Amino acid sequence: MEKSNNFKFRLGLFVITGLALFAAAIFFIGKQQHLFNTTFRLSTTFGNISGLQVGNNIRFSGINVGTVDKVEILTDTSVLVEMIIDQAPRKFIKKDSYATIGTEGLMGDKVITITQGSAAAGSIEDGDRLQSSDPIETDDIIASLKISGENAEIVTGQLAEILYKINNGEGTLGRLISDTTIATNLQQTIANLKQGSKGLNQNMEAAKHNVLLRGYFRKKKKEAEQKKQESLEKSQEKDTTK
Repeated sequence: MEKSNNFKFRLGLFVITGLALFAAAIFFIGKQQHLFNTTFRLSTTFGNISGLQVGNNIRFSGINVGTVDKVEILTDTSVLVEMIIDQAPRKFIKKDSYATIGTEGLMGDKVITITQGSAAAGSIEDGDRLQSSDPIETDDIIASLKISGENAEIVTGQLAEILYKINNGEGTLGRLISDTTIATNLQQTIANLKQGSKGLNQNMEAAKHNVLLRGYFRKKKKEAEQKKQESLEKSQEKDTTK
């Protein structure tokens, strides 16, 4: 009799546990599929859905607002995606909003993101079709990085070749750096320019004292003093006006 009671107790406990797990599973699945919420439907088309599957999340402003309900190939360049969206964010999704496909993290599931539209466009209606923007494929990114790497390798090789020639005294720049004679000539040229400039200053000073040119330099000096005086008078007039 005692064994029979224990068996019935265990059987009842097993049945209750199973019913509780079944109810939890129904609740979880229903919540994922928005069976207990008021919803509306939207659709969009992509040229490539990049592995998007039924059941993936729909996000708006970073919040999960729905799930992908159906994926269907329309043509060789078009894939239809139907979405179930909660009714609550409907008033915030505008007619000029568009859908993009992203990833949850670096290696996570695909997710559709609905962008925020303009206030003047008006709220979306049940059954409307959103505009879309095709995702950038990982293969395209890798191919672009490969091309950039190859170009960088070519540029690096060319720079190495130029530096090698310079270090070995090849080319104009290489000879300029490695040939001490050129450096000495440059120094001598600069010294000659300085000497020539000094001599020119001396000639100008001598010309000022020349009888034939003395009047010309006096005239220039007088004009400079006159301009300076006029500038001073204008400055004083401005100060008086203030």
